[in-house]
Amino acid sequence: MIIAKRNLAVRLPSGDNQVEISIHAPELQDGVWACRYQIGWPNQNRASFAAGVDSIQALHLALQKIGMELYISPYHLSGDLRWEKTGDGYGFPVPKNGRDMLVGADKSFEG
Repeated sequence: MIIAKRNLAVRLPSGDNQVEISIHAPELQDGVWACRYQIGWPNQNRASFAAGVDSIQALHLALQKIGMELYISPYHLSGDLRWEKTGDGYGFPVPKNGRDMLVGADKSFEG
């Protein structure tokens, strides 16, 4: 079951392209909690998950994984990815070792 979505945009030569991020409710699988998510990149849909000892840890780690995937993407590195406005971040947390990559409001709140 999808519990949350966010839409980002990528600027392409052909115009803006929507990047939908979907987060599923954590599920208990073989004694471990897993939280699945998808990022709908223009060239492919990226599906992954994060696992934790409980549902809150799984959800938190999934949010951090999404944040890192956004910040290391070629769309961020080229400056073509945005949420509300270009250069202001995406509203996802990142682990401590990724905070040097943050921009805009993400840097103010998470940095």
